[in-house]
Amino acid sequence: MPYFDTASAAPLHPVARQALQASLDEGWADPARLYREGRRARMLLDAAREAAAEAVGCRPDELVFTPSGTHAVHAGMAGVLAGRRRVGGHLVVSAVEHSSVLHAAEVHEAGGGRVEEVPVDRFGRVSASSYGSLVGPSTALACLQSANHEVGTVQPVAEVAEVCAAAGVPLLVDAAQSLGWGPVPGGWSVLCASAHKWGGPAGVGLLAVRKGVRFSPQGAADERESGRSPGFVNLPAAVAAAASLRAVRAEADAEAARLRILVDRLRRRVARLVPDVEVVGHPDLRLPHLVTFSCLYVDGETLLHGLDRAGYSVSSGSSCTSSTLTPSHVLRAMGVLSEGNVRVSLPAGTTAAEVNGFLEVLPGLVAGVREQLGAGAAEMAVSEPDAESLEVDALGLRCPQPVIELARVIGRVPVGGTVTVLSDDEVARLDIPAWCAMRGQVYVGEAPRPAGTAYTVRRAV
Repeated sequence: MPYFDTASAAPLHPVARQALQASLDEGWADPARLYREGRRARMLLDAAREAAAEAVGCRPDELVFTPSGTHAVHAGMAGVLAGRRRVGGHLVVSAVEHSSVLHAAEVHEAGGGRVEEVPVDRFGRVSASSYGSLVGPSTALACLQSANHEVGTVQPVAEVAEVCAAAGVPLLVDAAQSLGWGPVPGGWSVLCASAHKWGGPAGVGLLAVRKGVRFSPQGAADERESGRSPGFVNLPAAVAAAASLRAVRAEADAEAARLRILVDRLRRRVARLVPDVEVVGHPDLRLPHLVTFSCLYVDGETLLHGLDRAGYSVSSGSSCTSSTLTPSHVLRAMGVLSEGNVRVSLPAGTTAAEVNGFLEVLPGLVAGVREQLGAGAAEMAVSEPDAESLEVDALGLRCPQPVIELARVIGRVPVGGTVTVLSDDEVARLDIPAWCAMRGQVYVGEAPRPAGTAYTVRRAV
């Protein structure tokens, strides 16, 4: 059955499997030892490092293997921030970074550092000028992902790196989502990646630190991996990660062209086949294999379970699939609809028939979820206005019910009238303005209440 969630983890590439099996036999010894088994392991590790460095675009002695991509991010950020602590404690990150970056930023802030977030546009993209307005003499580090993990938008890394270089600030790039498709452009200073994103084994990350970047490894000193990643390297996994990265890069151009056609089909046909859907992310500047859309009046968890039963494994940034009941920080920063969110990320080899099958089952599943929630066409019908303003009590209701209640009553006020929705659901802060944008209504604003927040909408059509 189709697996459409490679943005989370790609299936193990055949080359990775072969390299892993071979290196389990040849690379089990300690590569720091001088006897023949150790020398053989050292040769395998050096070859893996050279292959990975070539793909990254750095020197082999600038790259180390880490236990995960998250570990690479945390070690990279902590090392630069410590190495440049005399410059200052200012850290700049984009609002849509991976949670590993944001968690490290929280730790830095808790330790007395200062963190500023760069906003994004509705496509999830930053501007170089926004970084330029924030970095300065006290900035120790700036961070920017190469491409977003939830919506696929590609970031202007080269332009941001130029701005940072002019200010004398190193730029850390999280390249987990894009490295399998090609090298990261521009003058980045530190780069992090994760092997399971491109079909390598899980539990292997890459951390590259350019020569000349002030870097002070944190934690107890260790003689392995330049002291930047302590402990015994998982050599078979590192070999498999490097081999698979080289293999996917050789296939990347052809596979990107083929998958982009399928994703373009998804972007067009989802918008045409499913009413009240918002396709998010940049329409052109995006990863070739990923598309994300949000469905109005839909419970994301129910929709994902329905797709799973139909044989399609997808992911979601919807608050309706989260135990915290808060929307994805990426979708929140973009200001787009979060309810009923679906992320489709196609693996290599995906066929047109598999994509067409997904498009066949999706409309019926969305309609079924809406019917279960009482958001069918009859319930959403416009009635004759009977009041100048109304207040809807949606306390205790969770996404997407507050928006459904708003849609039910908006027709009861005349054009120019207002509806106020009282809600204690954090997601309403994002989804009610997004609903207004989709339905041509005017979002007036919000005000705190003792029991929740009041969101006011003025009817425009």
